[in-house]
Amino acid sequence: MTSELVRPGPRKYVLFDVDGTLIDAVDNQRRVWETWAERYGLDADEVYRVALRTRPVETFAQVAPERDPAECLASLHELEDEDVRSGVYAAFDGASELLDTLPASSWALVTSNYEHRVRGRFARTGLPLPRVVVDAAAVEEGKPSPAPYLLAAEQLGARPEDCLVVEDAPSGVEAGLRAGMTVWGVNAEVAVAGVHRHFGSLREAVPDILAFVRLGEAAAAG
Repeated sequence: MTSELVRPGPRKYVLFDVDGTLIDAVDNQRRVWETWAERYGLDADEVYRVALRTRPVETFAQVAPERDPAECLASLHELEDEDVRSGVYAAFDGASELLDTLPASSWALVTSNYEHRVRGRFARTGLPLPRVVVDAAAVEEGKPSPAPYLLAAEQLGARPEDCLVVEDAPSGVEAGLRAGMTVWGVNAEVAVAGVHRHFGSLREAVPDILAFVRLGEAAAAG
């Protein structure tokens, strides 16, 4: 008799956005942009409104086109670094339980921020850091390009179709969808267009995220 070799199923991986998904940094971001706007004599509310939907360099082009963008960015980075050192941060409810439970090799962070700031915020909130962190410096094109999420999958040794993206923002959702991944939205009253599932809070999503990874573990075990 012969028996057919049964190949184990694929593992599952979770790729998390950071700000707005795992860490509540909305007030911090608003304060940073307000201080930045005051330095340049600009309307803080208008600057923040633009900053919410564009990358910093694009924001500078709209609200301060006569200014040197390199100078503007250096000023913003100075304020952001100071906020990491002195600002008050909180992890969203469920974040600690979720990240402490997930297998260390099954998840990554994909952020439009810089890794040193992410590390600072995670240290302040007590959240564990994964092996893979894809930040703004890791790719030439940020979200909504799929490049950051595809790089994270590559570094984890994962296929895009085996990855779950957890996001709160439209640009991140678009990036995950363009990468060919499953995308779930959290921490918003209204679902972002395109998400496969929507949860009003991260806490609500915790059991399903863990189940997604456990399903992959069961399949891999054959």
